[in-house]
Amino acid sequence: MTLAETADQPLSASSAQRIYDQIRSRIILGEIPQGARLPEQKLADELETSRIPMREALSRLDAEGFVELRPRRGAIVTTWTTQDVHHLFDARLAIESTAANKAAQRAGEGADTSALEVALHQSEEEMTGGDDLTFAEANVTFHQALVAMAGNPLTDRLMGSIAGRMAWLFHLTSQRDHEVACREHRSIVDAVRSGNPRLTETLTYSHIEVGRQPSFDVLSTLLDIAG
Repeated sequence: MTLAETADQPLSASSAQRIYDQIRSRIILGEIPQGARLPEQKLADELETSRIPMREALSRLDAEGFVELRPRRGAIVTTWTTQDVHHLFDARLAIESTAANKAAQRAGEGADTSALEVALHQSEEEMTGGDDLTFAEANVTFHQALVAMAGNPLTDRLMGSIAGRMAWLFHLTSQRDHEVACREHRSIVDAVRSGNPRLTETLTYSHIEVGRQPSFDVLSTLLDIAG
């Protein structure tokens, strides 16, 4: 690898991150609609970038479920289906409930809970002072912090792989009561701090599962989705 190639790498990575952030935000906000085709060259011209970082960004968006890369058709924005929503809720139940149990175990053994408490405080602040997107992102950050509290890098990675889809769904269903979500988050944090694994797992499972049907109820008014 030449020095020039080495010097270009941070620039490419920075450009890919910028493009990823912009497209991701526009998809979540609905500025780029579900099912829309994303012509690579046209998008690169619009965002004033080259095709290399554009491809890197689209590849990451594909891995996180925002777009689908199809042969000879390029990238197409993912369209939510009933099955997609169920799959996301099922994945969250499997990952977060088990992680919550372990988080409480670790807290009972003296593990620091400050990162989880900071994430809770941030989500509560965004509920009152932010917009729907910042609250959705803060909501996801809280759930990631809960999983991180379990101290398992593999579950952290699994959670990271669905975090973007969570933020997208949270924003789509932002009509749901934010105050209820924050109260349930606080109950989960209290259970973690108390070192009660079963209670923490039960509260986390309930918090996720109880949101399944209301999410479908909201989505049915926005998309062609039935619960």
